This record gives sequence, C-alpha cells and structure tokens, in this order.
Amino acid sequence: MPTLNDIRSTFLNYFAKQGHEIVPSSPLVPRNDPTLMFANSGMVQFKNLFTGVEHRDYTRATSAQKCVRAGGKHNDLDNVGYTARHHTFFEMLGNFSFGDYFKESAIPFAWELITKELDIPKDRLLVTVYHTDDEAADIWKKVAGLPDERILRIPTDDNFWMMGPTGPCGPCSEIFFDHGEQYWGGPPGSPEEDGDRFVEIWNLVFMQYEQFEDGSRTDLPNQSIDTGMGIERVAALLQGTNDNYATDLIRSLIEASADATSTDPDGPGSVHHRVIADHLRSTSFLIADGVMPSNDGRGYVLRRIMRRAMRHAHLLGAKDPLMHQLVPSLVHQMGAAYPELGRAQALIEETLKLEETRFKQTLDRGLKLLDDELSDLPDGTALPGVAAFKLYDTYGFPLDLTQDALREKGRTVDTDGFDAAMAEQKAKARAAWAGSGEAADSAIWFDIAEEHGTTDFLGYDTETAEGQVMALVQEGATVKSAAQGKPVQIVMNQTPFYAEAGGQVGDTGVIRTDAGRARVTDTKKVAGVFIHFAEVEEGEIAQGVAAVLEVDHARRTAIRANHSATHLLHEALRRALGDHVAQRGSLNAPDRLRFDFSHAKALSAEELAQVESEVNTFIRQNSPVSTRIMTPDDAREIGAQALFGEKYGDEVRVVSMGTLAGSGKGTDGDTYSIELCGGTHVARTGDIGMFAITQEAASSSGVRRIEALTGDAALSALRQQERRLVEAAEALKAPASELPVRVRALLDERKALANEVAQLRRELAMGGGGGAAPDVHEVAGVKFIAKLLTGVSGKDLPPLIDEYKTQLGSGAVLLIADAGGKAAVAAGVTDDLTGRLSAVDLVKAAVAELGGKGGGGRPDMAQGGGKDAANAEQAIAAAKSVIGG
Repeated sequence: MPTLNDIRSTFLNYFAKQGHEIVPSSPLVPRNDPTLMFANSGMVQFKNLFTGVEHRDYTRATSAQKCVRAGGKHNDLDNVGYTARHHTFFEMLGNFSFGDYFKESAIPFAWELITKELDIPKDRLLVTVYHTDDEAADIWKKVAGLPDERILRIPTDDNFWMMGPTGPCGPCSEIFFDHGEQYWGGPPGSPEEDGDRFVEIWNLVFMQYEQFEDGSRTDLPNQSIDTGMGIERVAALLQGTNDNYATDLIRSLIEASADATSTDPDGPGSVHHRVIADHLRSTSFLIADGVMPSNDGRGYVLRRIMRRAMRHAHLLGAKDPLMHQLVPSLVHQMGAAYPELGRAQALIEETLKLEETRFKQTLDRGLKLLDDELSDLPDGTALPGVAAFKLYDTYGFPLDLTQDALREKGRTVDTDGFDAAMAEQKAKARAAWAGSGEAADSAIWFDIAEEHGTTDFLGYDTETAEGQVMALVQEGATVKSAAQGKPVQIVMNQTPFYAEAGGQVGDTGVIRTDAGRARVTDTKKVAGVFIHFAEVEEGEIAQGVAAVLEVDHARRTAIRANHSATHLLHEALRRALGDHVAQRGSLNAPDRLRFDFSHAKALSAEELAQVESEVNTFIRQNSPVSTRIMTPDDAREIGAQALFGEKYGDEVRVVSMGTLAGSGKGTDGDTYSIELCGGTHVARTGDIGMFAITQEAASSSGVRRIEALTGDAALSALRQQERRLVEAAEALKAPASELPVRVRALLDERKALANEVAQLRRELAMGGGGGAAPDVHEVAGVKFIAKLLTGVSGKDLPPLIDEYKTQLGSGAVLLIADAGGKAAVAAGVTDDLTGRLSAVDLVKAAVAELGGKGGGGRPDMAQGGGKDAANAEQAIAAAKSVIGG
C-alpha cells in the first residue's frame, strides 16, 4: 500500500522524467498575488509566468504545493473534522506547461500516471469536459478508450476556469474515482453529485483563451496547462478508504493525539482528533512560513485555527497544552518533504505552547458564559449575536469557534446580530485583508526586465560605479527623458545602490550623466529591477545614456554597522534566551537599528545587560566579516540562520562573523554568527564601533522588539546621558557616584514632607493648630457635622471623615473642599446608622447643588465632585434634608 510520501515522490519523479522542472513549494504567504491571503493552489507561484510578465529558464514544471484554505473566499474551516475531505491544510500536486505542451500531452500524462504509475483501476474512473470542448473529449476517447457515457459534458462554470473577469481562461477536464455503490452519491452533473461515491481526484485546466471586457474571446498565443491533484484524496483511494483522515499520514497524527490524551482515536472523541490532526498541519506550516498569531490579517486566521484545535483538545480532557507535544510526529511524517518544518520546530512548539497556555486561561470562562446564555434560551433558538460577539470580544472566541461549539448542541448563531455588534465595535479582526503588499503596478517592472534585463548589483564591493540608463518611469509610464525639477524612477543595467530588502533600507546618493544630475532618495527592487527613486536637480536624464552612480558613503557606512550589529544581536539573544528566538522583522537604517524576535516575555535588566555586553565583546574582537555563496542546503548544514518563510534561490549569501573563545580558527563550528543575508556589512566587527540598547518592548503577541544604536550615534547617546548625570550631580552638589543614594534620600524626604503637610492640613481642618472646631448640629435626632474646607485636596477628605466619625461616636459628616476651582465632596455615616441613612445619598444631594452629577461609594463612606464650591451652604442644606427625611 503506497504511503502519502510514496505518492508525492511518484508524482514528482514521473513528471521529472517527462522533462519537467521540480519546483519546491512556495511559502504559504504569496509574494506575487496581493489578492490572496494564503497560497490555495499549485499555480499561485506561477501566476506571472501564465500571464506572460515573467519568464524562467524552464517551460515545464511540477510541484507539491502546500496550501491553506481558512480565510477569505476559500474557507473550509467550518467543515473540517466533520467531513471526509475538508481540510485547512492540504497538498496540491501539479504539472504545468508555460506555452509548451497542451491538451494533446496533458491528458496522456494524467492517464498514464494514474493508471500505470499509481495503478488505479481504469474501470473505476470517469472524466468530465466542458460541454463544447470536443477536442478534449476526443483525446480522452483516443488515449483512455473511455466510452461516451464515462466522458461527461458539463455546461457550467464548474468546468470552465477564469483568472478574473478578463484575461486568460479556458475549459477544464476533471478526473473522478468511483468508490462504489456502498457510498451514496451520483456522478458529476447529477442531482446526487455532492455524495461521497464519486470523488474528484484531478483537475486539468486548459488555459486556451484571452477574454475581453465585452465577453469576446480569442485564442492565446501561448496556450498553457495548469493541473492539480489532491494528494490526500488519491492516498485515500489507494489505501482502500473513502476518508482522507484514514490515510497513513493523517492517521498517524490522530493516533499521536489519542496517545497524548489517553483516549480512543475512534471513540466518541474521534471528531476532536480529526480537527487536531488537520489543524496541527496548517498551524505548524504557517508558523514555519513566518506567520505569527495576532488579532488581524493572516495572524488572526492562524489564531482562529489554533484556538479551534485547542478547544477540541479541551473537549478530549487535555489538562495541559497538547498541540506542541504533537509537533515531533508531524516533523517525522513531513519533515523530509518540507525541511522548513524541522528548521522551525523549536519556534513552532514554543508558539503553540504559549498560545494554548494563554487560551486555556480563558476557555473555561468563555464556555461557562456560553452555557449560561443557552440555559435561558428555548430549545432550538439561535444564540443571540450580541452574546456571540461578547464571547469574541471578551474571551477571544472567533465566531466559527462558537458555531463549532453550538453545532454539537444542535444550535446556530444569529450572525446578523453578530455582524451588527462587530460593526459597532469596529473590530480589527473583521477588517478586509488588503493583500500581501506587492506593488500594484509591478507589471511595468516585469515589462522593463523582459525588455532590458534585470539589474546587476555591484554594491557589495563598491559604492561607485558606471552604468547605463535602461529605462525612466514617471507616473507609472515609461518616458524617454526626465527634466530638472521632476521626480523620476530610474532603472540602470548595473548599480552600487542597495535596494530595500531584509530590513535594510534602500541607499541614497547621486546619478550623474553628461547632461544632468539626479538625487536618489530611495532604492527598491521589483522583479529583479532596481528602481532608483530620484529627482532631477540639474539638466535632464535621458534613456540610453551612460551615468556615474555614487552612493552616500556616510549613510551606507552607518547602515552597514547597524546591519552587522543586528546579526550579532540575533545570536546574542539566541544564546541568552534559547533557540526559539527567531527574527520576526528588522530595520537597519542609518540612524538606528530595530530587531523584532520571537520571545514570550520582556527581557530583564540583567538579560539586556548580558546581551549588550556580548555584542560589544564581539565588536571589540574585530574579527573579519566573511561572505560565501552556497546552496541553501549547505548553508543550513553549517548552522546558518534563515528567515522562516523566506523563499531562497539555488544560491544564497552566507554572512559569518565572530570567533568563539578558544578557537582562533574561524571554522564554521567555531563561528559565532552565521546567517543567510543579502545585505551589506562591515569588513570587520570592529567597524561597528560600539553597541548600545536604547529600548526593549513588545512588538506584537509573542514578539519582542529591541532598538539600539551603534558607532558615533551610540557614543553620542551615552555622552548625552553622561551630561545629564553631571547636571544632576551639580544640582545636588554631590559626586555622580553618590547620585542614586542622594536621589533616594530626596525622595524619602519629599515623601516625609508630603505626609507632614497632609497631617497639618488635617489638623487645621479638624480645628487644631489655631483653627475653629466644627459645630455639631442635630438633625432629626442625628448628630451632623458639615464644613467647607479650603487648602485641602479631595484625597484628604476620607481620613478627615473617619476622624470626625470617631469624635461623634454616632452621626453623619459632610465635608466640601474648595480645591482649585472645583468642589470635592465626601460624606460619612457611622456604622450604627447605615441601616437608615446612606453616605451615598448625602453625597448625591450635595453634588447636585454644586453643579455635579452622581457620586458613589458605600453606605458608610462616599465621594463625589462638583463644578465649584460657591453653593456650599445649599449643598449642606440639601444633605440635611436627606437626614431629616
């Protein structure tokens, strides 16, 4: 029985033999399609090849693409665990032709692979074609020998693919497997097509036409092929089941879940195990590709999936965090095919454990709230949307998690009410995803790259170079020249200017030609084209002319120092805090550096000092900074740190710096920091000068941020801090070394004086120190003291109330303080009278006369405030009226 891993290898090896390039899966976060939240099919990474704006050195490709469907229009989350074939994570096997072969080869490839390589019985297969696609139907008859009744013509959009309202499109042909009469369902196109008997296993898209706005179509000049085969579905049929969750890979994860919870994998909790197994895959792969749980965007979708799995673990009786315990099982099953899982294993485990620990703290309270809400509802009544929103807003329960919990109770949610509450709250998590951030006008840069080639970067070795102006762009269109005073984007055939990437900001400087000069204010890169954002300061810059390019040396020097210091900082953090530390973002600018990293809590002062000291130790070591070009596998083998989720090419640049004590050899095993990096760096660590941390704070959930300075900026900051200390020492007339002791003494003295002043004010208010003692009135048999005080703050009133109550023994007190133009009010009632009289009522009556509202507290002590104390007599009278009843 072939395993899922066997099927993947068979598929890829088959197409490799047919001249296809095996292309690794792209990250789950698309880099070439801003409309997608996650990669949801194999063709995503090839989109620009199909549209013709990008070309590669192959015209045939095959891949095993990791996919996630759990957000946006592609959302299978609600059904996962309850059906046989819904997943949040799945693998799509595909073969692709970019203007090479078409139907005449794609159909035979599919038939041979399915019936010969995978040995799927021919008599269990049937196919569909678009109802007008006679060509595909004829090929199926010829290649597969299928009769007409097993070649189903489908007239709906199910068998016609479109990239959008306009653009490439074409008919589809799907291959279905008949699981047998024991399952209910009919063939595609029949009323029973949604049953489980006939299951689609492969879809062939024939990218044949170009569609225009008026609905007309013409043949594409380069007709292409895009196919997709769901590996889980094929594994199910080859392993004699109709259930994806019974296949070897997913079943092993289910059994790992059952073993960790000491429960039966096929017992009453079987759905819980299925959800956990599926969600373990999607969450682990998303974290490995750089997504971290958050409250918006991709991070929110990840959090939803994680928490759904964690609720099912809770229902299995798991008392401790469960998900992170299952990661080794996943890495064992899929780590060979997707090595990023193994590289990110520590981070995945740490993230899952932290998230589940936090969620378990609120889960019990949230479920109790849900039970309380349901107890007051008639059977079958939907949960009010306001209650569902409270679960979301207060306890972090996404709507689908609440729906999942209610599903088991046979109830639904008032989603309209939920949406209304969400809109009122303007919750971030409901904001529409804006896309992956790729430049909207990137097509023009692909056009330029296609016409003129990409830009060669020379900036590792020089800050000045000669080049040729290949293209000029203004307002999104190419121009022949740009005149003085006009902004322009300049493309060169080669450049020393570094384009913004990997956290390092783009270079600035000057481009000069014989006819003009332009000031470069930023540099970016799209499709291999370096874009120099500039303004023409003199003359004009014209296309095709030669130019001299000069990078701002001082700025580049500062940036280099900050970038190299970031590498040392990264390694120092890993050694101080643990291997779970991984880069989550950075900024290497001329004036500062910023480094975001995965870590659960704030660093202590001792940890920060340790990290700062270690970085400076390797700066003083003044060891050389070396760079090497290696394959990604070789780089990782020597321990190079990579940015998880980043897609690297066939070669990577490895930057090494620092030698561990006692070695002196500088070999890989003795090197302090080794990272994959395309940025610019200092020649020796000593060129950094010095390193000073200025701030450490939270960046987002599970991510910390350090900001720091290097070189002259760090020295300047430390000198400024020293000047402040000197000024403080001079003001205190004490040596700087005694400042902490003197400051603490001053604070103690200040506190003592403040207490003394407060005591004097209270004594004065009580009639001591020459002040007049208050009159005691009797109102309705209750002794009553009322007084307007000046020079007393509102916070001084409660202790005065207590002292007056002690003097009275039995009675009530009302004090009004004229404090800075506003009135503060406090009232007290002795314990023996609180049954018939409340201090709250006295305060409310007085406050109303002073232009205020409300007031509150306890029956024996209450406070409030008014606009001013001018009506103090009326306020006292109002309080007397309350006492008199």
